[in-house]
Amino acid sequence: VDLIRGKKVEEALVILKFHKKESALKLSKLLLSAVNNWEQKSDQVGAADDYELYIKTAFVDPGSIIYRFLPAPQGRAYRVRKRRNHVTIVVANRVALEEEAAKPE
Repeated sequence: VDLIRGKKVEEALVILKFHKKESALKLSKLLLSAVNNWEQKSDQVGAADDYELYIKTAFVDPGSIIYRFLPAPQGRAYRVRKRRNHVTIVVANRVALEEEAAKPE
C-alpha cells in the first residue's frame, strides 16, 4: 500500500501489475473497484479517464483473528492464528480540487 499512496490511478495500476507479491493482485482489484465506485457516486459526467484520479488515502488495519488448533505430540495442541486485515482506499479527483481552489470568493 505504501507504494501506491498519493499516486495517480493509472500509475498505481501499473506498479501493482508488475509487483511480485501476491497481495498486489488483490490491491489492484480493490483499486479498480474504488474507481468504479467513484464513477457511480460522483456527480461528474464521463468516465474516470477524463479526470485526474489519484489515491488520496490508502491504509491497512488489523482485522479479526480466527483461532484454530493443530494436534501436537504428547496430547498437546498448537494454536494457529489466522489473521485478517481491512484495506481502505479513497480515490479523489484532482481536477475538481484545483477548480474549487481557483474560484474567487
